[in-house]
Amino acid sequence: MSVEVLDSATIVSFVEDEEAFNVTILNRFAHLDADQDGLLSYAELLKELQSLRVFETHFGIDVKMDPNELAHVYESLFVQFDHDSNGTVDLEEFKSETKRMMLAMANGMGFLPVQMVLEEGSFLKIAVERESAKLAA
Repeated sequence: MSVEVLDSATIVSFVEDEEAFNVTILNRFAHLDADQDGLLSYAELLKELQSLRVFETHFGIDVKMDPNELAHVYESLFVQFDHDSNGTVDLEEFKSETKRMMLAMANGMGFLPVQMVLEEGSFLKIAVERESAKLAA
């Protein structure tokens, strides 16, 4: 984990760079696809959602949530990814929904940069590293 400065332009730039975004999506999808069938099951995507700990922490402090409520949130998120409602998420669905969520996050940030704690290997951390490399070049 590291504290990084992030703004909406960094996220948008990363998502709009098709080559960088597609490679990142493909790598993450392959990592999540434990049985390598080209599809993400609920269980496979659930591991990723749980690792984010978005709902279990509040400003870095652990929060105890109702397990049923948490399960409902994760199921709802899976449905967001499963565009054709077939019970699995293919690469295009994963890419499309990840892009939509990242752009929504960028839109919600506004124009001012913010400091965030980012996990190594997260999409946002990769976006920040990509932007830093561009500035250093």
